[in-house]
Amino acid sequence: MAIDPEKAQKRLGSVIRDNRKKVGCSQEAFASLCGVHRTYMGAVERGERNISLMNIIRIADALKMKSSELLALAKL
Repeated sequence: MAIDPEKAQKRLGSVIRDNRKKVGCSQEAFASLCGVHRTYMGAVERGERNISLMNIIRIADALKMKSSELLALAKL
């Protein structure tokens, strides 16, 4: 099954945003927690950035989940 990269980025970004909001963190505070800039996090959440594995791991850690769980929620 082929995955459309743009749709995958948007799904992952949406899952990240939803889970960030669930933990009650602002985008700026969450970006800082993940060690990335707020504008980068905004682009990730909008599905505009192809994020690296290291940043997926950082984001999942900040959400207190495994990277595999984060990707599963995005159906990737």
